[in-house]
Amino acid sequence: MQINYSLQPTDLSAKIDQFWKLSGQKIRLIEKDYDVSKGSPVFTVQGKYTTRGWTEWTQGFQFGSSILQFDATNDNEFLEIGRQKTLARMAPHISHIGVHDHGFNNVSTYGNLLRLMNEGRIPTNDWEKNFYELALKLSGAVQASRWTTIKHNQSENKIPTSPTSAGAGFISSFNGPHSLFVDTIRSCRVLVLSHALGHIFQSEGDAKINLLERALQHIKATADYSVFYGEGRDSYDLWGRTAHESIFNVKDGNFRCPNSQQGYSGFTTWTRGLAWAMCGFSEELEWLATRNDTELDPFGGRNYIEAFMLKAATATCDFYIENTPTDGVPYWDTGAPNLYRLGDYLNRPADPYNEFEPVDSSAAAIGAQGLLRLGTYLLQKGNAEAGRRYYQAGLTVVDTLFDEPYLSTNPAHQGLILHSIYHQPNGWDYVPTGHKIANGESSMWGDYHAREVALYLQRIIRNEPYYTFFNRIVELQTAGATAFQPSLPL
Repeated sequence: MQINYSLQPTDLSAKIDQFWKLSGQKIRLIEKDYDVSKGSPVFTVQGKYTTRGWTEWTQGFQFGSSILQFDATNDNEFLEIGRQKTLARMAPHISHIGVHDHGFNNVSTYGNLLRLMNEGRIPTNDWEKNFYELALKLSGAVQASRWTTIKHNQSENKIPTSPTSAGAGFISSFNGPHSLFVDTIRSCRVLVLSHALGHIFQSEGDAKINLLERALQHIKATADYSVFYGEGRDSYDLWGRTAHESIFNVKDGNFRCPNSQQGYSGFTTWTRGLAWAMCGFSEELEWLATRNDTELDPFGGRNYIEAFMLKAATATCDFYIENTPTDGVPYWDTGAPNLYRLGDYLNRPADPYNEFEPVDSSAAAIGAQGLLRLGTYLLQKGNAEAGRRYYQAGLTVVDTLFDEPYLSTNPAHQGLILHSIYHQPNGWDYVPTGHKIANGESSMWGDYHAREVALYLQRIIRNEPYYTFFNRIVELQTAGATAFQPSLPL
């Protein structure tokens, strides 16, 4: 990437205003034309949202987008769409035992509504508030029940283990108990919310399972196995590279190999998986800052937990910066087999209309937030040089995304951010007539995360409360915790 160090959040004000105008138009188009009986909208084909049966993981982004639109514009039309559709459609996602995506679906809907109520942005109603809280409590417990126990980290991984941890494990992906997806790091936010809301998760024999412990163990497993650190783990071990999937032997708990479902291979980096890690680790660091030292002591303590999270966040953000074209939009996989045919592609802007490999704007929308949040976190810790590098990199990505050819200005196109990729290996993405690769389409997750990062920056520009998934949802803890309302000495 070519980081623009002169860019300031206020420089993006006009682009953000235009973004929200287009965003509202797109939401209305989907509300008017999409047939909900077909299932959750996933991605566009010729400008129209369509579904793709694999798992139900995107409906929360659809209704969450309306809630974010209200948050940004105060237009009650979008609040009512989000509230009513959450009530009518989202209950099955709370009890869905077959997916690992609870933090996507349910924090984007119930979580955003609860946050807005607690911020005083919408009227307080005790029963409605209790409803949102109950949804988050149960969603976290259902997600945590998808649990695979693994061995403590093996010595050859060269990663230290907690001196006090009671065990190790992860939330298994929809592929089965052997499968750890890097994506799930961002869904851990529903576990920590469920824990912070005081939920008690009970299993057989009334065994009480600590949801914070499960969240931290999953995050640690992701840091250990999904992220590489250039420590000689295999021949393709580079600082910050990620594997989409990590495979375990469920009989003995041993790690077996990296793999990929949506990337090119287990030994290359699928950039949307990389972006999930960037964003997930960074926002969990922000949440951790609000917690009580005593609460963290049984799991190794604050210093230990922050250290492995920060290492993973910085490594993944570094890899993104080093392996992304100058404008901040990556190709779909850094090891895609035909990238070499593009020549010196890292030293010029990404080309979504090239003939060989697609870009993935949704990875940029997700990764931008990870860069901004990590930068903000480090600035608050007094690490000005590194913090400014990541923060400015995030602004650079947003500056590119919120303009053509990525911002969708066609009033007939239901998508907001163009040139998103869902599943390149399976060939699911639409290839326009006359083109050789997929381009020109949008995804529900790409559009939602673009809205999140737009709201994030708008609140900073307007000096409004800093936007986090946990803001005002739970009371701030005391000993060792800090309110996360950063100022940015940029």
